[in-house]
Amino acid sequence: MNAFVLNRHGRLVFPSSIMPQLDFSTMESLDQLDTVIRRDFETKAPSGTDILEKIRTGDYEDRYALMRDVALNLFWANRFSITMYDKRPTRWADLPRTRSDVFLPVLEPWEDGETKIAAVEQAYPTLPARWDADVEDRVFGVLFDVFGNRKNHATTLPAVKPTVEEFLADAGNLTFRLPDYDPDYPVYEYDDILDCRENVPELEALHRWAMVLHNQYPWDRAAVELARADQLSDDDYVVAFHPRDREVRDFLRRLRAGAEPRQASRPRESRQPVRPFPAVDVRRAFTVMPRLECLVAVHGDQVCTNDDVVRNSAYNWSPMSADEIQEKTGVEERRYTSLSLEELALQAAEAALEKAGRGPEEIGGVIVCTCTSSRLIPSLATYLCGQLGIYQTHAAYDLIAACAGMPYGLAEAVRILQEVERPILVVCAEKFSDKIGNVRPSRMLFADGAAAMIVGPAAEGEAPDFDYLQTYASGPASEVNSIIWPNPEFDNNITVFGPQVKALAGRYLTQMIEEIGALPAPDGAAGSVLDTIDLIVPHQANKTMVLQLADRAGLSADQLYFNIETTGNASSASIPLAIHDAVRDGVITEPVRVFAPGFGAGAVAGYAVMRVDPAVVDVQDAHPSAVAEEPPAPAAQEPQPASEQLREAFT
Repeated sequence: MNAFVLNRHGRLVFPSSIMPQLDFSTMESLDQLDTVIRRDFETKAPSGTDILEKIRTGDYEDRYALMRDVALNLFWANRFSITMYDKRPTRWADLPRTRSDVFLPVLEPWEDGETKIAAVEQAYPTLPARWDADVEDRVFGVLFDVFGNRKNHATTLPAVKPTVEEFLADAGNLTFRLPDYDPDYPVYEYDDILDCRENVPELEALHRWAMVLHNQYPWDRAAVELARADQLSDDDYVVAFHPRDREVRDFLRRLRAGAEPRQASRPRESRQPVRPFPAVDVRRAFTVMPRLECLVAVHGDQVCTNDDVVRNSAYNWSPMSADEIQEKTGVEERRYTSLSLEELALQAAEAALEKAGRGPEEIGGVIVCTCTSSRLIPSLATYLCGQLGIYQTHAAYDLIAACAGMPYGLAEAVRILQEVERPILVVCAEKFSDKIGNVRPSRMLFADGAAAMIVGPAAEGEAPDFDYLQTYASGPASEVNSIIWPNPEFDNNITVFGPQVKALAGRYLTQMIEEIGALPAPDGAAGSVLDTIDLIVPHQANKTMVLQLADRAGLSADQLYFNIETTGNASSASIPLAIHDAVRDGVITEPVRVFAPGFGAGAVAGYAVMRVDPAVVDVQDAHPSAVAEEPPAPAAQEPQPASEQLREAFT
């Protein structure tokens, strides 16, 4: 449900942003569910009373603002039914009375509902359109058909509905009653929702919201009423609630059994190390000098623009335009891959062997730096060994150092090189696109990509390509847990806590600059290492944030290279992808000394001071966008989808 798909118009769609789906396998208590529901549905949603007050005080500037509030209100009113239950209209005489997995909602009449509905209906035509009046009218028709027939109060809805037997215990309990039910009542098919296309991204997102909300009431809504338990007759239809999947059923069973949620342990107060950890001076620490034999990059094959992000806005996001995303993050588009992480990493590894002219029998170790692999057995590194034809190697393992993956991987490669004196393959590969779900900060930033490097022994008497290597880890628990995946509190999607990330990045970047400012220049040159740096290629975390932190550390913007504008944040792969792009874009045209700092999840960090010769970089042209913004119209007339029929019905 978290993956991206391409619809028939060639546009990216993120189903998890459109169709609410919570992971109940992670839920342990009603309190935990309440926290998720409040965050996802209540924080941004106005009540009917709020909407009425905003109409009366003239707070709505245009139709879109009113429609957005109506949609958020309807998602909130359906917060439990849409996430936990399937609604099945059932003839009262045919409804089982004693089953523990069939429920009936107990409802309260919507206080002043008619007044609130009338206010919205009357206010809409008096407001100006924001972008496209015809489209906004169509979307309003779908939304208002749901809102205008709402009957029940939503503030006090319980997550756990009563069973039919419990419902009948009080003759005065109210529930939905339908005089009849048409099982062929038109609804939007899954593909209708995916294939929705509007020229304005915000309206496309809102239109999809409206389609999902329409499907929550697949019956003649105007005929629905609230009826007492003792007023139901055999031929009446009621709306029975069934757990939508096994995870919801198991959650409800755990609640009935009274299972106690597990208590998380409290972290101790963090303490500074007894003395600083010095950077590794490669010339002094090692006898086998490391050489960078090659660097290759594999960018994602699908472009996800900021407009794509906006047109896939989830119901729990604050409004943000494409320009605002760019201003906040520095990202204009990010790359996703249609490949698996394994295939992406394999492409990079194969290209690295070819570029370096190395055969599988020559490789002394394989290190895969990734924080997005779901493969545990075999490790991704050993999987690559098998696919590459490496019969045996000294070491092959995955290394989880998130955004510091490249400096961690290079440090390990240089150490292993001392033992085996054979080339070490380092692969940095990430696939975030299927792990983001509907978490907006993650969707704005993270991307897919892979890079591979081979670190081999330099010739006798030759200077190393790596001058200094450094790695760090840890800090206050708040920083260690600043980026989490999988995160049960966010439906097991990757979660970023911005202030804590900024704190650890600022702390480490300052420490790194101070260190290399104090380290002696390589080769006996005058000054410090910092004085000899030609280019800084930082982890592409968030351009706006990194530039602010670099300025505090005394660095100017023209010293740093970024490709995050078109690549996004690919975590461990971000630095080598950026080095590749710097060569491709003509920023690096001759051998230069690069300072490459990385920092991120787990409060890990590290850097490499390294020589990059553009000759060892396998330059690939930028991939053209695989997303056709305006594909040619089909030659033949297509049959009218259900969505078009519904549009006509509501206009």
